[in-house]
Amino acid sequence: MRHLNLAVAGMLLAAASAWADAPARPGTVNYVEGQAVMGGKTLDSKSAGLEMGDQSIVTLDGKVEILLTPGVFLRLGPNSSAKLLSAGLTDTQVQIEQGRAMVEVDELFHENHLRVLQGGFAIDLQKTGVYDFDAARNQVRVFDGEALASANGVRVELKGGHELNLAAGADTKSHGFDKKGFEDDLFAWSRLRSSYLAEANVSQARLYADDGGFFGAGWYWNPWFSAYTFIPGDGFFYNPFGWGFYSPWFVYRAPLMGYYRGYHSFAHYAPPAAAGYRGGAVPMGRVAMGRPMMAAPAFHSMGGFRGGRR
Repeated sequence: MRHLNLAVAGMLLAAASAWADAPARPGTVNYVEGQAVMGGKTLDSKSAGLEMGDQSIVTLDGKVEILLTPGVFLRLGPNSSAKLLSAGLTDTQVQIEQGRAMVEVDELFHENHLRVLQGGFAIDLQKTGVYDFDAARNQVRVFDGEALASANGVRVELKGGHELNLAAGADTKSHGFDKKGFEDDLFAWSRLRSSYLAEANVSQARLYADDGGFFGAGWYWNPWFSAYTFIPGDGFFYNPFGWGFYSPWFVYRAPLMGYYRGYHSFAHYAPPAAAGYRGGAVPMGRVAMGRPMMAAPAFHSMGGFRGGRR
């Protein structure tokens, strides 16, 4: 059985690194549900790994998840469109052209410049959190986090639980809003996608803990989930939706706690990867990639996009 597990692990690692020479970058499609098009081409479930380039993504009766900087996800709701204006790791800019979009920021480095443009405003996302962009209503809402909106010399700080009307001539002051009142279908879908990616993180991090191949914080392709997931460089954290993301050094018996604003009191353990995971505590001195698992040195890089598409 051990030999079988190692064989499965080898195949999964090969699948995760087969396209390492063409790693994902900001603007990479990560998941498609329903109808969507990009540059006149229909997107489907096999479109994960395609890059936006200078083309707009337009959803019809569908939703799309797009990778930005490592640890940041852009999700478009139905009848919406967005265009990537800058794809640099230190300068990522997206324009919301129509409809609705949400951005989940799980990790943000000081070197990252993450900007969303909508309705003549530039909105800089400054902290981890959940952000809602509503071009149909000319609104931007901050569920959690902190943003700075600017246009024509006007600068408005937006903290969690506040929104701003971006329409021309509107009051340029932030106002509180009822978060629960906007936990709609797109919000629920974003939270669900976040939970799947957290499970993908645990299974992939366990795989690298057993068999190496981990290069530090970044995007890693998980063939079981047919999507990239984020793996932090060290330690672990809970993202704005309350799901746990773990590095290989801390992944064993990793719980995934789901909550949002005090709601949800459920917890479960992600299914272990087949790569030799046998449960139980990690013994002292266990080595992965030449470093003791229980005494891994901390390191923080700006992250990158690792692993191949398929």
